Amino acid sequence: MRRHSPSSWAAISICIAALVHFALGFSIEFSVDEAHYALYAQHLAWSYFDHPPLVGWIQWPLISLTSSEGFIRLIPEFLWVVSCILVYQVTLEVHHFIQGRNAGYLTSALPSANTCGLMAVLVIIAAPMPHILAIGLLPDTLLTPLSLGLMLMALKWLSQDHFSMGNWILTGILLGLAGLSKYTAAFIALALLLVLLSSPRKRWINKLGFWLAALVALILITPVLYWNWANDWISFKYQIAHGSGGEWLWRRLGAFLGIQLAVFGPLFILGVFVFLKDCMHATKFSLLALFGFFLIPFIIFASLSGGGGLPHWTTPAWFCLAPFTGIGLAKAWAIQHRNLIRILFVLQTALCCVGFGYVLSGGISSAAIKSNPIADLYGWKIAGQKANELVKDTKAQGIAVQNWTLGSRAAWYASPTPVFVLDQRQDQFDLWFGALPRGANIILINWSGMGFSAPVGSKSAFERCEPLESLEIVRFGQVLSKFDFSLCSNWQD
Repeated sequence: MRRHSPSSWAAISICIAALVHFALGFSIEFSVDEAHYALYAQHLAWSYFDHPPLVGWIQWPLISLTSSEGFIRLIPEFLWVVSCILVYQVTLEVHHFIQGRNAGYLTSALPSANTCGLMAVLVIIAAPMPHILAIGLLPDTLLTPLSLGLMLMALKWLSQDHFSMGNWILTGILLGLAGLSKYTAAFIALALLLVLLSSPRKRWINKLGFWLAALVALILITPVLYWNWANDWISFKYQIAHGSGGEWLWRRLGAFLGIQLAVFGPLFILGVFVFLKDCMHATKFSLLALFGFFLIPFIIFASLSGGGGLPHWTTPAWFCLAPFTGIGLAKAWAIQHRNLIRILFVLQTALCCVGFGYVLSGGISSAAIKSNPIADLYGWKIAGQKANELVKDTKAQGIAVQNWTLGSRAAWYASPTPVFVLDQRQDQFDLWFGALPRGANIILINWSGMGFSAPVGSKSAFERCEPLESLEIVRFGQVLSKFDFSLCSNWQD
């Protein structure tokens, strides 16, 4: 029987994971963020209140052709595959860099480059969080391959005697696209700058290519700057306030670190530990500067986590750590730590499979469990259709919800009916649909997973709300949630 090479096993592993993502992507409705960013594509603009525009732009061609969640999710799946391929390639480059700079000292102790690349890919596949971003398109899904691309360019800068004009221009394009993906791309730019500063080749500051790269990046992010200038810099103001969070608490930092370990897995920790223990003494400072692609964003997000944060924000950083992890795991495998690696890989993969099954089942809904987060992924399509029918029957002026997280699914599945969010918080819905007109009649959607009292009896409320219909969402015999629809009349804002 023909034995597969490590590169073949990496390709097979990526394909198997992609098929699982593909099946799951056709089985569930859009999450809150997916629907929100899909609406970006329906309302094309130079930029948006929450994020830069690339997450909407990249979906526009497909969304103009179909509303199928599964087909739209081919975009994040493609980006995930590209990210895995880049992880493999960056691992090879790191391996070659170490070999080239330490010939005769560490080379004999290093496993083959392809084995290290396979381990780097497997540590990504065994981590739960990357699968979420492979199914649902978030700005971090975009930022991940771009971060790896910039890491690859940094490696080329360190290893090549001549960094061509084409390399500089490509670096500028990657930086610009990263800036169009998410504001935290600034952390990746800092990591790239750290690599440049760590290299003895300081003359890059006098190179025409460096300034051309900076100009290309600036030109590419011009739409974001222009839109913010035209809208009183509301996106920058929002992100600064959002990033600072609320009161800083140590327990939130502890929770952040614990969740990071759970959703990215102990294989990362084991691999990095072995790499630093066995390879640090033979590694040049310029290569260690590449750790900045992980450390800079991770440390910043960890420091902010005391005020609040989301676990997926660090995903691009973990992908950039994977090449070092792959080398460390390959070395640990070679020195008889195979059983430990097998056990951790099986446990993490099993956790991922349990998660997939939990999502497909609809989660667990019972009186003993206060909330079922999976219920959020089912029922919005039929609820949006029902709300549209009621809008037509009652001649209402649109749909209303009382929180923006409810608004994104309502607006996507009831499109093109306008959706108004009844709160005092300025958000993207105010830019898309404007303020609810005084005296308006509206169909109000109330979802049991985030219930609110009827908005009547105050200054910013309706004169009355009359219940119309209720809709129970059932999956595999269990009731996941309930939607209540009311006709609310004479908005008094």
